[in-house]
Amino acid sequence: MGDGKLLVKEKDVVVPGEVLATGMGYLPGHGTYRDDNKIIANRLGLLIVEGKVLKTVPLTGRYLPKKNDVIIGKVIDILMSGWKLEINSPYPAVLPLKDASFSYIAKDADLTKYFELDDYVVMKITNVTSQKLVDVTCKGQGLHKLRGGRIIHVNTHKVPRIIGKKGSMISMIKKATNCKVIVGQNGIVWISGEPEMELITVNAIKMIEEQSHMSGLTEKVKAYLEKATGKKLEISVKD
Repeated sequence: MGDGKLLVKEKDVVVPGEVLATGMGYLPGHGTYRDDNKIIANRLGLLIVEGKVLKTVPLTGRYLPKKNDVIIGKVIDILMSGWKLEINSPYPAVLPLKDASFSYIAKDADLTKYFELDDYVVMKITNVTSQKLVDVTCKGQGLHKLRGGRIIHVNTHKVPRIIGKKGSMISMIKKATNCKVIVGQNGIVWISGEPEMELITVNAIKMIEEQSHMSGLTEKVKAYLEKATGKKLEISVKD
């Protein structure tokens, strides 16, 4: 039987029924099973290799990074060369010094002056390598550290619905509540405004997330916003 052969790389996305390894050298963990001398995935997920154990991490609702996506991330580590951010993905993102600011940052600068742990940042993905390293930048319009406001998480698959055609849905919510709202492609949303208006915005977004498959959604959200804020709204694009 030999030691066993791994047929896919760690951090690859695998599908149910895919053969991950042959031989007896590997052991099945969560999300995988043994069939004769093969180990097979039983769910869509990300392959994790722990010693000799193969397991998968489910991908549902997790964000798979794509170049040029605008996302929101949370600083989880300050490195010598920049910052590491959690981006609601199996992979963290790295914001290098040269991409953090238009002004020059010296190598020995106090990096917390720019971004501290737990800060949220709007960034653009510049590169996703084959090793699934995600590089991001803060150089560009609308890319910056977020101050104040509140953060909510939504299912990444619902992001296009929340934004709406040509941004119609999100601009209706902004108009009704006077809140600033940034929807990251990775399902992290930042909302800033009067506390009660922030809450109305959260409720409207949750409503879209829960009812995204229903027709006449724009009308429903409009009715909710009008009732909650007392404002009359126009619908620019219907769903």
